[in-house]
Amino acid sequence: MVEYDEFGPEKILQVYDPVTGMKGFTVIHSTALGPGKGGIRMTPTVSVDEVSRLAAAMSYKCAMAELPFGGGKSGIVADGKNLDPKKKMEIIAAFARAIKPICPSMYVAAPDMYTAEAEMAVFAKANGSIQSCTGKPLTMCEGRSCGIPHELGSTGWGVFHATLVALEHKKIPVKSATIAIEGYGNVGSFAAKYLADAGAKIVALSDSKGGIYDPQGLDLKNVSEAKQKTGSVVGYPHGTKLEHGKIFEIACDVVIPAAQPDVLHDKNKDLIKAKIIVEGANIPAPISVEEYLHKKGILIIPDFIANAGGVISSYVEYIGGTQEEVFPLIEKRIVKNTRLMLERAQQKKISPRSAAMEIAKERIRSAKRLEDYEHHP
Repeated sequence: MVEYDEFGPEKILQVYDPVTGMKGFTVIHSTALGPGKGGIRMTPTVSVDEVSRLAAAMSYKCAMAELPFGGGKSGIVADGKNLDPKKKMEIIAAFARAIKPICPSMYVAAPDMYTAEAEMAVFAKANGSIQSCTGKPLTMCEGRSCGIPHELGSTGWGVFHATLVALEHKKIPVKSATIAIEGYGNVGSFAAKYLADAGAKIVALSDSKGGIYDPQGLDLKNVSEAKQKTGSVVGYPHGTKLEHGKIFEIACDVVIPAAQPDVLHDKNKDLIKAKIIVEGANIPAPISVEEYLHKKGILIIPDFIANAGGVISSYVEYIGGTQEEVFPLIEKRIVKNTRLMLERAQQKKISPRSAAMEIAKERIRSAKRLEDYEHHP
């Protein structure tokens, strides 16, 4: 069931194309700060409820990142992982045409699960507007750069800096920190690389097939080679193999969920041994579970703070900026707002999520008041 709050969702658009069989939907949560911004998720199980939750998270993520975007999200009900490539692009194009009335005026798309820069190129062409989406290929515009692909690692860069601030807050030196990362895709692999380069020890990694654990630290070069050859980090020849989901039971300083939603839940919440959880994935835990873990003394950096690097990169692309501008802006915004959140949480003795939500809602309300005044002076 879709949940409504003081800001939205403002619009829920469901679309269908009988020729391709495309079934999709876009949820625009809020446009107080600007057009709704959010990616297109392509899975067989995606639902309006799931997309609605993600759209709301995008509203607060954009507000916390101080971007002129509201929150939006899209879902296409299809097996984006295994679909025939030609069929997949036909479905993407049909979806782009179907939501043209609201895109890019009220909604700006981006990559998400099982969509990437190739899909964004097709989407922009079918929609008829370069500004209809971000995460496009670098050289899409006749040799002129007008895209900044998410594959550059911008989200992982943001997760890395959120983790550094969390370690600093807990007074754990990064060079002695032990890290476990669930998900070794576009977010987890880059977060692992940046943290390892900073001196942290990556002790566990996992993907959809299982995980690998070595308390002495994993060799990321060998892990990446094993994943490329075998299709999973489980192919790494050293360490202890982990069953799917068991990575959250590893004793370490930081665990980073960086893949699927709802991986932290009532059944495993008492098995978590990490001191810090940095949410690289969107909605990796229900709020009730986050609050429970917070009361146990685990520091949680919520998703809409930690993984905002992707949407900050999108903003740079949207305004015609360059790759060189992306990483400094992500570092600046995420460090500033993670610290702001932790300071408020400490002062008010509330959870980091509650503190971040307070700040984000204050920013949206302020924009809405201005918007209402402009319409009704």
